[in-house]
Amino acid sequence: MFSAAKLFILCFLGIILLQGVTPGHALTRRYRFELRNSSHSRLCTNKTMLTINGQFPGPTIYARRGDLVIVDVINLAGHNITIHWHGVKMPRYPWSDGPEFVTQCPISPGTRFSQRVVLSDEEGTLWWHAHSEWSRASVYGALVILPPRKETYPFPKPHAEVPILLGEWWNADVQEVMEDFLSSGGDPEVSDAFLINDTYKLSVEFGKTYLIRMVNAVMNNIMFFRIANHNFTVVGTDGAYTKPLRSDYIAISPGQTIDFLLEANQRPSRYYMASRVYASGGDFDNTTTTGFLEYVGNYTPPASPPLPSFPPFNSTAASHNFTTQLRSLANSKYPIDVPKNITDTLLFTLSINLRPCPNDSCAGPFAERLLASVNNVTMQLPKTDILQAYYRRINGVYQSNFPDNPPFPFNYTQDIIPRDLARPQNGTDVNILEFNSTVELVFQGTNLANGIDHPMHLHGYSFYVVGSGFGNFNRSRDPANYNLVDPPLMETIAVPRNGWTAIRFKANNPGVWFMHCHFERHVSWGMGMVFIVRDGKRPEEKMLPPPPDMPRC
Repeated sequence: MFSAAKLFILCFLGIILLQGVTPGHALTRRYRFELRNSSHSRLCTNKTMLTINGQFPGPTIYARRGDLVIVDVINLAGHNITIHWHGVKMPRYPWSDGPEFVTQCPISPGTRFSQRVVLSDEEGTLWWHAHSEWSRASVYGALVILPPRKETYPFPKPHAEVPILLGEWWNADVQEVMEDFLSSGGDPEVSDAFLINDTYKLSVEFGKTYLIRMVNAVMNNIMFFRIANHNFTVVGTDGAYTKPLRSDYIAISPGQTIDFLLEANQRPSRYYMASRVYASGGDFDNTTTTGFLEYVGNYTPPASPPLPSFPPFNSTAASHNFTTQLRSLANSKYPIDVPKNITDTLLFTLSINLRPCPNDSCAGPFAERLLASVNNVTMQLPKTDILQAYYRRINGVYQSNFPDNPPFPFNYTQDIIPRDLARPQNGTDVNILEFNSTVELVFQGTNLANGIDHPMHLHGYSFYVVGSGFGNFNRSRDPANYNLVDPPLMETIAVPRNGWTAIRFKANNPGVWFMHCHFERHVSWGMGMVFIVRDGKRPEEKMLPPPPDMPRC
């Protein structure tokens, strides 16, 4: 533990290091995260798992918009770790962003790293999670960003606020699950259960409204969520407010957060809340996880509370329709700034790939190895992180030739695609963006090795989702239907199966920023790439130097 004097000095040094990035920031909280091997019992199974402070899910971090939070991560376990602050832009300060071998080397056992979480315009619910191998299966928690003091929500103040985290459970050791499927070349073993806050009961009072802060921390699936006999009003996603959206179900991607208001307006009783998978392809866990919504009062609970029904598990329409209804507030207090004059037009194909194995020895389709790619490049992580190599001009760690467009065009969504088009190239490639360039990026899903949705997450930025559709993106036709008036501001978006999604953002945050699918098996197979955004000309447009305690490779 730090003495009071040492803690003051460290806090002071942290503020000095960040001067120029975050003028006016207040250090409101300092958290201590201890990574440990903890015992946990569920489904009649005892196992040891990685946790933060012995908690599963981990502790919730609270801050206000624009705050600076320091989290001292101390690795007391026997496994490397990194922590990512999902959805936090970290202006000019990628050093604490967290993806292993992209912006840092892992925090090794017996060492520590004081991570500075630099908040800017985010407001609402985000989350934090491990970003090394499959550790995030148990190492995650909510990050609640409140409005500044004396400011209010853009909706009536709720009676209470409740974080709900959807998670996943394997009876087996998750590290072994990861190692086994990467070794075999096939799909990973499906989980044994989904979770709502591990186990959960929500007590409510009739006539009151509750703000539910939902995080999808599931590893490999988009999830549906419902509460029997109750509707919701969605008011935010990914740390930004939205126009109120009434719905009787939620569709939420891994990595995404959704804030919604729940009115306790039904007959006082006990009701099931439940979540189950939406899966457009591949193996999946078909279990339904449940919790209880329980009204306070004197009544006899039903022997069998009502259980909500769900859209079909493979209803792409239900998932896509929910997401495409989201809209930014786009008012005077919460304005939007959608880039109009685009300088960089990018098209990235998202594919599941196959590669032959010696003696047909792999467990994927046709006895080949399953891989994944962006623009036919399967990402290979280096042994030295890309950010250090960029900042210190270390040669040979990455190549700056990631393609702006697919290396060869074809009918990306046709029913049957020749197998020779499924052969990706390995690479540690980055795409260079000039400071203040305006970017339109179209994600194009392909039907290689059977198409599937891809929840794409961009570090260091939020982006406007200006359009989406099914089939192949048509550059001459589809942009006419873009929403440039009130598109949602997000940092994780589900690209629909055999469809496309267009996003726009302004590259005004210098640094090294990872972009990847948030299905954990897909990023393990290589569905990721890196943007490097160059410094601008003015001092306040340049990346800040690293902290003195950066982990070493």
